[in-house]
Amino acid sequence: MKEIKKEDISQEVFNLYDDYVHNRLNKEDFTRKLSEHAAGGMTASDLLNFLMPDYDGKVQVTPGDPRIQSEYVSYQSPKGGGNIEALLSLPVDLNKKFRGIIVVHENRGLNPHIEDVARRVALEGFISLAPDALTPLGGYPGSNDEGREMHSKRTTEEMLEDFIAAYHYLKDHEKCNGKIGVVGFCFGGTIANLMAVKITDLSAAVPFYGGQPPVEDVPHIKAPLLLHYAELDTSYNAGWPAYEAALKASNKAYTTYIYPQTNHGFHNDTTPRYEKAAAELSWKRTIEFFERKLK
Repeated sequence: MKEIKKEDISQEVFNLYDDYVHNRLNKEDFTRKLSEHAAGGMTASDLLNFLMPDYDGKVQVTPGDPRIQSEYVSYQSPKGGGNIEALLSLPVDLNKKFRGIIVVHENRGLNPHIEDVARRVALEGFISLAPDALTPLGGYPGSNDEGREMHSKRTTEEMLEDFIAAYHYLKDHEKCNGKIGVVGFCFGGTIANLMAVKITDLSAAVPFYGGQPPVEDVPHIKAPLLLHYAELDTSYNAGWPAYEAALKASNKAYTTYIYPQTNHGFHNDTTPRYEKAAAELSWKRTIEFFERKLK
């Protein structure tokens, strides 16, 4: 494969990838359109491989890190998918209770990157729970393409119930002090917004480039919001003005950051859409927000 650098890739290629990962473009059409941008010895296959997530060597907090304790657990989601599996992570100091964070994956299930994010949360002094909404279909299959296909077979409403059930599981956990926040990415950002609508005692919600809830539901939100958007993410950003107007009209507590010249998925360090400065700043703001709101 020809060595490709991020600066060699046009914005149109990233836009095509965004359409592909959000099922607006099938793989055949995606590959065909990529070929139109292959030049200088590059092939469509080179571009495709460059754009795909690469989990090798990108994990920041490895499984088995001695600073935290992680295990897979299961809980019941009676209104959703039934038995749901999740990764539970917490600091090794077991003589205290911790504030809780639900970590919501993208539209491909609980992959290695989201498990890593959940461990990062624990390393910051929280107890985290990262459910796999693909559990009823067999769980994350080890491939993001297959994971997206599986994800499309479940409804947002069903999966929302799975994450609401996760909230109640974590709130009742013996190592949780009952203060719960949620952070989610892409599909997970949508779920974070919807959990803020549905759970009246949620302590905080942090959607990363997520879809917005119906404006008529905004008055139900009680939790303070910290919303992260990517400037070049025209699809998800399209709904923000109406959402912001509804938040203002209902006098809701929210803070929004739109990160300049970033693409959807800028926090995910396993793909070339990653932007280190924006990812680190947004994560710092996220942890500080949870520290303040989950007191």
